[in-house]
Amino acid sequence: MSDLHTKLYMDSSLLNDKHLRKFFKYFFKKVLILSVSLLLLTVETSFGSTWGFWAHRRINRLAVFSLPPEMQYFYKKHIDYITENAVNPDRRRYAVVGEAERHFIDLDVYGDSALKILPKVWQAAVKKLGEDSLRKHGIVPWYIQTAAYQLTDAFKDKDSKRILRISADLGHYVADSNVPLHTTRNYNGQLTHQEGIHAFWESRLPELYAAEYDLWIGKAVYIENLTESIWSSVDRAHLASDSVFLFEKQLSEAFEPDKKYSYELRNNVLSRTYSQDFSLQYHSLLKGQVERQMKASISMVSDLWYTCWINAGQPDLSTLNDYIPDEKEKKAEAAEQRSWLQRLLHIRSESDN
Repeated sequence: MSDLHTKLYMDSSLLNDKHLRKFFKYFFKKVLILSVSLLLLTVETSFGSTWGFWAHRRINRLAVFSLPPEMQYFYKKHIDYITENAVNPDRRRYAVVGEAERHFIDLDVYGDSALKILPKVWQAAVKKLGEDSLRKHGIVPWYIQTAAYQLTDAFKDKDSKRILRISADLGHYVADSNVPLHTTRNYNGQLTHQEGIHAFWESRLPELYAAEYDLWIGKAVYIENLTESIWSSVDRAHLASDSVFLFEKQLSEAFEPDKKYSYELRNNVLSRTYSQDFSLQYHSLLKGQVERQMKASISMVSDLWYTCWINAGQPDLSTLNDYIPDEKEKKAEAAEQRSWLQRLLHIRSESDN
């Protein structure tokens, strides 16, 4: 056999080697996941002032400063955890079955008298409408109640880890429940030929104007009736949805398409977005709606944390141990991140052949 034939034979043997194939498969999966992670980080940072990850983190962070001194000692010590983990529920939407419906409720599915028809307590709602139907159209007001009860129990048990985890999650769900477009099945204008309005309202507008918002809300207050307070908040958000759609449609009729949209460079990518002129006029028509809903979120988050602490008997939080994630928890978080990316990209686990 010639030297050339020998070399070709050896190369072919290497390529057919099972272990080598598995190595390349593993290697390229890692590269792909890392690339997507960097891409998602780039997307997040490029919209650093939006009602996306930024807003959820901001809402949780500002809510801490409205707590009484007895709670601030603990929450300020862990404010970075409360802030950074405010976005965990959004990440779980792609990784955990049953998570997505905790972020919204399609009130218009139940008609104009939805708030009179819908039982405010979960067990009664399930009995009347069935769990599958409820989950299909969103369960955010019911789940906020569940999370509040869980936080109260965590305070009673003086469990630092659960207090922080549930507090961060609760802040996220409350913020979502205060977004008008999280209370309607026409959540992105897809039913009224207004596609893109969701990101416009909760991303583009805060990106341009959040620096002007006054988000100080004063001190947290005790909520006498959690159920009624939660549902009233959702009701106010839903009532605001009419103007979200109406003003956008009216303004669109007055704008030529080339004036309504513009192109902006983000991280060296030219993206089509709503023009600054259109955004300014729309934001003015809303008369502070985005700012009001953001302030309502901060207030409700702080009030809920405070109420849960009161209902737990006002435990002394200064005696709680500092919470530092151990290696097991760090690995679990990393696994959750991988699961999120795998579901997002339909990537099989590394153990699959």
